[in-house]
Amino acid sequence: MLPSPHHDVAAYALGVLDEEDHEVFERHLMECEECQIELRELSEVPGPLDALRRDRSNSVDEGRTSSH
Repeated sequence: MLPSPHHDVAAYALGVLDEEDHEVFERHLMECEECQIELRELSEVPGPLDALRRDRSNSVDEGRTSSH
């Protein structure tokens, strides 16, 4: 049995689904209001995650530079 496409909302929002799962989820999304709502709620997540990753990366780089 295949996993429910409902579980793919976060992965879809983050862009980490493989091509096949991406296509399956997009077909599902066209008809599932619940997933559409969740996707709208999650649509702002990737930006702050990228910013956090950059901040942490900069902190690590600064730590390496100051320790030498």
